[in-house]
Amino acid sequence: MSVDELARRIVGTITIAGEASPRVELAPAAAALLDRLWRRHGPLMFHQSGGCCDGSAPMCYPAGEFVTSAADVLLGELDLGPGPDGESRVAPFWMSSEQFAYWRHTYLVVDVVPGRGSGFSVEAPEGVRFLIRSRLMEG
Repeated sequence: MSVDELARRIVGTITIAGEASPRVELAPAAAALLDRLWRRHGPLMFHQSGGCCDGSAPMCYPAGEFVTSAADVLLGELDLGPGPDGESRVAPFWMSSEQFAYWRHTYLVVDVVPGRGSGFSVEAPEGVRFLIRSRLMEG
């Protein structure tokens, strides 16, 4: 999939039982960056902890490098579409359950802004960082 094809937002799947609306999406710039990072690092995942390293910035890791548990909530899966070899490219977006308790009424848009974020997130060397933009959930 070319960057031009990713010049659109990608809405995550609904993964929380009983919910009717998605909770997370990628802005076009974030989708394009995630595509580039996937080609370089392979399968990726997001985790939003609200912890010390970048406050409320989502961290992007190679899939499986950050271990999730029952203390995390899967907010959605972001489907980039098939890769160059036809492989599935779905990045799960996790949030700590403690953070989710505060953000349960928000819809999250993962975007990209200039500047260096945490050294733990794979986009750090790119000179940009992922950022959460939020709004209240509808309904």
